[in-house]
Amino acid sequence: MKDTFKHRGMRNKLADVLVEKGITDKNVLGAIKTIPRHFFMDSSFEGHAYQDKAFPIAADQTISQPYTVAFQSQLLHVKPGHKILEIGTGSGYQTAVLLHLKAKVYTIERQQELFKKTKLFFGKMGYRPKKTIFGDGYKGLPEEAPFDSIIVTAGAPEVPRALMAQLKVGGRLVIPVGAQDQIMTLFYRKSLKEFEKKEFGSFRFVPLLENKN
Repeated sequence: MKDTFKHRGMRNKLADVLVEKGITDKNVLGAIKTIPRHFFMDSSFEGHAYQDKAFPIAADQTISQPYTVAFQSQLLHVKPGHKILEIGTGSGYQTAVLLHLKAKVYTIERQQELFKKTKLFFGKMGYRPKKTIFGDGYKGLPEEAPFDSIIVTAGAPEVPRALMAQLKVGGRLVIPVGAQDQIMTLFYRKSLKEFEKKEFGSFRFVPLLENKN
């Protein structure tokens, strides 16, 4: 696949749509305008790549709606050099947005088919997360903790305690919580024992499954 002027024009229009929906972070919008989302999808869906919709990818998973990616990224308050744990690599599109924001990304995927495909894709495209891991996202990555931010890209029926524990004081956990529709939830770690919680409305994600492996 190629990235053409037409694709770039469609990305600019997509960014305009996201602005209308309330995305204000210029760096996040810059990532949306820059990253060729059609590369992360099956070529048969290329014509849909710059619509603000989720679409199927391998292993019965989806590439998230661009608004959702931008909204979660904006909530993270990413700064260059931030150490971020991503639960649910998926297509790799959210990973690419975080890398564009100059974060150090550690990403975990539980679906082996998707893990292999996306890891190969990262190498081919020159995307370089710090680590791409096949494993159980519920457990996080304790050997690399603490993290400046943690982002979960699948719906969790409850917030995994391991992820809360792996967050720095001053860090942010962005996670969709709920069984059917999920509530986008931000946890800000104020101290070792105290978290501030904010909720941001209803979203829909594929489920975060425990002990898959």
